[in-house]
Amino acid sequence: MDERYADLSQHLDIQASQGKIEAHWYGSKPDEAPTLVLLHEGLGCAQMWKEFPQQLAQQSHCGVLVYSRAGYGNSTSCALPRPFPFMHHEASQALPEILDLAGVKEFILIGHSDGGSIALLHAGLNPRRGLLGVVTLAAHLFVEALTLESIRAAKVAWETTDLRERLRRYHGDNVDCAFRGWNDVWLNPDFENWNIEGCLAGIKVPVLAIQGVDDQYGTVEQIDRIVAGTGASKRMLANCAHSPQLEQTQATLEAIVDFTGKLTGHIPRQACKL
Repeated sequence: MDERYADLSQHLDIQASQGKIEAHWYGSKPDEAPTLVLLHEGLGCAQMWKEFPQQLAQQSHCGVLVYSRAGYGNSTSCALPRPFPFMHHEASQALPEILDLAGVKEFILIGHSDGGSIALLHAGLNPRRGLLGVVTLAAHLFVEALTLESIRAAKVAWETTDLRERLRRYHGDNVDCAFRGWNDVWLNPDFENWNIEGCLAGIKVPVLAIQGVDDQYGTVEQIDRIVAGTGASKRMLANCAHSPQLEQTQATLEAIVDFTGKLTGHIPRQACKL
């Protein structure tokens, strides 16, 4: 975690059935306000959200829970290869358990990339009691040629550049598990027919879908299908690729705080510079 923000969060010691889960809590407690739960991307972890959780807690009046899934960050490692339904497992088993262990009551899921897919699966298949809404950031519903092209490029970078060492800063001893657990599944030919659109009809809560115009991992068809299947509010961000929370932080914060404020009844705070 960035040292400037280490003292502003509470570390949670979560012992789940998968093992130790790295987690941090910002802002209001569960009995004071709803919780915004951040679900990271396929190469992400809790620390890779950087200052975003703190900023979100300050501006939304909500609590923010951020954690690293098993095999990422400082959480327990996991066996490879990951099974193809790994996102379904995270959505239906791992996530509800973590929410229970963290004491979460009412909550909104905010998922980036694979985390967005997990959020949609949770909301559409068997949502835990207390779910108020979903925010997706560059989520995937299906496999596209553009996605595979960028994932192949990441594999080349892993093999020929210092990408492994740069990711080690966040994942430590989990660095190989994190990268291979993501890259190997997505590049497996049998994964090309992966599609979770069927879960959308079951989503009964409001959805906000955000995507960068220049997203290198997905075309606008991803967000358009989310909108078509859920009636989601759509935000396309210019000058933004695959990580709206880092590349267009203020616009992403404003969109999320406005959306969550309408669901929770909390008046958004004025944006402040940390």
